[in-house]
Amino acid sequence: MSGKVCVVTGATSGIGEVTASRLAADGARVVVLGRSREKCESVVQGITARGGRAEFVLADFASLADVRRAASELLARCERLDVLVNNAGAINMTRTTTKDGLETTFAVNHLAPFLLTALLLGRLKESAPSRIVNVASRAHTRSGIDLDDLEGKTIYRGFKAYAQSKLCNVLYTYELARRLEGTNVTANCLHPGVIRSGFGKNQAGIFNFGIKLVAPLLWSPEKGAQTSLFLAESKRMEGVTGKYFDDDTTELRSSKVSYDREVQRRLWEISERMTGVG
Repeated sequence: MSGKVCVVTGATSGIGEVTASRLAADGARVVVLGRSREKCESVVQGITARGGRAEFVLADFASLADVRRAASELLARCERLDVLVNNAGAINMTRTTTKDGLETTFAVNHLAPFLLTALLLGRLKESAPSRIVNVASRAHTRSGIDLDDLEGKTIYRGFKAYAQSKLCNVLYTYELARRLEGTNVTANCLHPGVIRSGFGKNQAGIFNFGIKLVAPLLWSPEKGAQTSLFLAESKRMEGVTGKYFDDDTTELRSSKVSYDREVQRRLWEISERMTGVG
């Protein structure tokens, strides 16, 4: 990875932090994206103390304006971009909205990475061969998709909203890969495993209790990051695009609806309208 520039979102804890640290250890210049300056500084200091190259850009994925600002800062700093790992994610058991008035889980998990990737796509193409890695989840198999109510305005259930947002990640990856054909930019997605990290700990009640209860049975962030790193680094992935990998280096079939090209296209068009790109 020497000489390559990698951007990792949600890189201040869990598998994102491990992914960023490993990429830096393998020789890449890493840009950490996170919303907390204190946490970003801590991760960067840890990487540099181990001899790696790292810096950070603040980005609150609950704000489309902040995503745009972060993308502009990245383009100003990085003359090339070899790998973009869209790792940031959230789950909300009660319905909340962002600064843009959008349902938070859908906005953070899908719209923010959709917008960030669109704004960085020109630089990724200029730097090709380059890679886009989208961290989805096996939870996507637990949900269909309601293109007329992506924000759960009619009925909101926390896990359903999360599962649908992860299905959006998979649908988006497949459509993106097809639109990038011939550019030498690849796009793949993955399920990292069920990881012992800070994910979901901001939620109150039974969900938070359940996470604590099963934590000893969950995988470590180090193990969970392996698939992201494989997709970002491995020579085996050269030219491989539009695929789904499941908690190791195994390519698997995703859910049946995720392969529906009409759904992929419609989600793309809706996402363009909601983010103002396209």
